[in-house]
This record gives sequence, structure tokens and C-alpha cells, in this order.
Amino acid sequence: MARAAALTRRPPADEGVYSSRVPDLEDIWVPLVDEPIGSIVTRIQQEEADIDRLVSSPHRLLAFRTFAYIRVGLVLGQLLFDHDLPPYDGSDAWVDGLLKDAEYHRALAAEVRSVAAEIAADPKYADEEPIGPDDQARQRFREFAKKKLGS
Repeated sequence: MARAAALTRRPPADEGVYSSRVPDLEDIWVPLVDEPIGSIVTRIQQEEADIDRLVSSPHRLLAFRTFAYIRVGLVLGQLLFDHDLPPYDGSDAWVDGLLKDAEYHRALAAEVRSVAAEIAADPKYADEEPIGPDDQARQRFREFAKKKLGS
């Protein structure tokens, strides 16, 4: 009887009551990916082929994106603080303007590569399998496909 009463009692006003809804992970993650920082990381990742090789497992990729977004954001903030940017004319986002400058692009790419190298060197991820097939599996598949489809 005491247990049933404990389950049905309402908590005091200051105990465990939220004034607003706690956001789901999707509510938090999607804006990070859609913002300019996510597009910068993706763009640099596409330009640098070695990054995919370094962060090819699911946990490595998640850690890489998380820390790359944070550190690219810090670099962007530092660039904005240290350098005068031309007035915004409405044609490009300020981030795109920064990326057009080779010096800024190199600084951002170096930061993204650094994050990938640190994640790749982390021993926590040493035993993880890559997301996709390795080069030998791809080669075996090509040979199989040539035999089956080529004849």
C-alpha cells in the first residue's frame, strides 16, 4: 500500500519538475549538421581523402564529427576576432567568405586533419571494424562481378 502511494504522489514544486521539454538527441544533433560548421567539416573531409581512412569506424566517425565541429567553431571564432572581414554584402555567408581565403582555409583544414589524427590514434577505437568493406573485399567483389556479369 505504501508503495502505491509513493508511485502516485506528485513531487514538490522544486523536485524533478521541468518548466520546458528536455530536447531529444535529434533536436540537438540536426542543427549542428545543418549549420555552416557542419558544411565546413564535410567539405574539408571530402577534400582530404585520408580523413575517411582515419575515422572509418562508427564510433571514430561520431567522435571525429563532434570534436571537429567544436574545434572548427573555435578556429572560426578566432579568425573573426583576429581579422577584419569586409562588410557583409548579402551574397555569401561570412563562413563562405572566410573559406575563400587560402590562409583561412588552410587553418581550418589543418584543424580538421588534427582532429582526425587524434581520433585515429585513440586506443579506445583500435579494435573497431570500418563502416564499409576494406580494399581486399572490394577487389574480391569486382572479380566475382566480372566472372558473373562478364561471361
